[in-house]
Amino acid sequence: MSKRMAATVSLSPLIISDTTLRDGAQMPGVHFSINDKVAIAQALEAAGVDVIEAGFPAGGAGEIEAVRQVAAATARPLIMALCRAVDADVDAAWQALGDAPAERRGVGVFLATSPLHRRHKLGKTKAQCLAMIASSVAYARQRFARVTFGCEDGSRTEPAFLREAYTAAMDAGATAIGFPDTVGVLTPETARRRIAMLVRLAQPRGVKVRAHFHNDLGLATANTLAAIAAGADIVHLTVGGIGERAGNAALEETVMALTLHPGQYRRAINVDTTRLTALCRLVAQRAGFTLPPNKAVTGANVFATAAGVHQDGLLKHPDTYLPFRPELVGAEGIRLPLSPLSGKAALALRYTELGIALSADELSRASRLVKDADKDAWRDEEGLLRRAAAAARQDGAA
Repeated sequence: MSKRMAATVSLSPLIISDTTLRDGAQMPGVHFSINDKVAIAQALEAAGVDVIEAGFPAGGAGEIEAVRQVAAATARPLIMALCRAVDADVDAAWQALGDAPAERRGVGVFLATSPLHRRHKLGKTKAQCLAMIASSVAYARQRFARVTFGCEDGSRTEPAFLREAYTAAMDAGATAIGFPDTVGVLTPETARRRIAMLVRLAQPRGVKVRAHFHNDLGLATANTLAAIAAGADIVHLTVGGIGERAGNAALEETVMALTLHPGQYRRAINVDTTRLTALCRLVAQRAGFTLPPNKAVTGANVFATAAGVHQDGLLKHPDTYLPFRPELVGAEGIRLPLSPLSGKAALALRYTELGIALSADELSRASRLVKDADKDAWRDEEGLLRRAAAAARQDGAA
C-alpha cells in the first residue's frame, strides 16, 4: 500500500480541513503557545492537510498574531479563521490574514440557529438570524474569496430552517456551507441524511459542503464517514480527536478508514499516512497530555498484544492480527509484551532476547510457572523469567 492514497478516475477529491489549532485548542487544560501552533501547522502541512483552521482572531491580539504566524510559516494549505456573524470578527480575521496570498486565506462565519440557541443565547427571531447571516457573509466576501458559513448547533436546528439559513448564506456569496453537530448528538444514519439534504441544496450552485462532528456519543468518526458517503466535500477534523468535551472527529482515524477502504468511499486524499503517529505525538506533547495507549491508529497498544493466540499468529505472519502494518502510520513496530495470557511462542522469543536457551520441555515448565505467578512477581518481569528458567532446568534435572 502506498504512502499516499492514489487518486484515480474513480476517486473524487475530499478536502481535509484540520481544526486542531482552533477547536482542538478549546480542550480544557490545553494552552497552545504561538510557537506550538506554528510547529503543529508545519507538521500538518508536511502531512498533506489541505486546510488549517488556525484560530479565532476576535479572541484577542494573541490569537491574531498566532493566525498571522501560522499563515507566514506555511506555504501550501488554505488558512482559515473563525468568525461570529459580526463585522468586527471579520475585521479581526483580516488583521490576521490580510498579508497572506488571496488564494491562501479564508474565513468561517457562524451563527447559532437551533431553537435553544435562538431563544436562550441570541434572543433573535428566525428573520433576524437570516438577516445577520446575509449581512455577515456579504461583508466577509468583500475581503475574502473563500467564505464558509456554518449553522452552530445545526444538528438541533429544524431542517426547514437549516435550508433557509444556508440559502441566505449562499445568496450572500458563501463558497461553502458547514454543518456542525455542535453537541455530538447525531448517529451515522441521521448524519448521512442531513448531509445528503445539504448536498442537494448546495451542489447545483457549485457550493461545497463541510461536515464537523463532535464525539459526545463516541460517534464523531463514524458520523464523518457517513457524511463523506453522503457527498460532503470537506471534513473538519482534529489530530488525536482533541477538542472540547469529548473532542472531535479524529484526523488519523478518518484518514486511515479512507485509506483502507477506497472502494467503499471512493474519495482521494493527500495525507501522508506515515506521518500520523508523529503528528499525534507532537500534538499531545504540545498540548501537555499523554496519548491513551488504546487510542485508535496511533496509540501505543495498536501494534501490541499480550494474548498468546494473537502473539503466536503475529510471529508467524504480521497480518494475522493487524488491520495494517505499523510502518503505514509511521509507528515503530509490533510489540509482544508478556502477560499471564502469553503463550510459549512469545515466551521463547523473550528468553532468546535475554540470552537464555531452554529445551522444549524446559520452556513448557517455565511457561506454567510464569502463568501462575502472582501480580507482585510480574512487577520484575526479567527476574520472574530468570527464576522460572532456573526452576524449569532444576525440575528437568531432578
